[in-house]
Amino acid sequence: MVKSNIISLTPRAIERVNHLIDDSNQENKILRIGIEKGGCAGLHYSMDYVSEISDGDEVVEQDGVTIVIDPKAILYLLGTEMDYVEEKFSAGFKFNNPNETSACGCGESVEITPISELEIK
Repeated sequence: MVKSNIISLTPRAIERVNHLIDDSNQENKILRIGIEKGGCAGLHYSMDYVSEISDGDEVVEQDGVTIVIDPKAILYLLGTEMDYVEEKFSAGFKFNNPNETSACGCGESVEITPISELEIK
C-alpha cells in the first residue's frame, strides 16, 4: 500500500465524497476508482465502495478524504483531477484527465492513452 497523488480532488469533489461516505449505511466505506472496458469510446470510469484496501491498490489521501485506485487504472489516471459538477439537469463526478484522447458524444465513455512506465521515471 503506497500513498500517492495519482489523482487530485477539487474541493467540491471532496465535499461530495465525504457526503457519500457519511450517508452510506456501512462502516469503513472507501471509494475505489478504476477504468473498465465499455461504451462507444472504449472505456469508462468506474466507482465503487469497498470496505478494505486490496493488495496493489494505490491510496490517495487529500484533505481528510481517502480513496483507492485500482492498480489496472493507475497509468490511465496519472495527472487526473476529479471534480463534482452540478448542472441544470444533471450532477456527477467529472474526470479532467490529460490522458484522454477522445470521448463519445453522450459523455459516458472515453478513449485514454495510458502513460507508459518509461514516462514516469
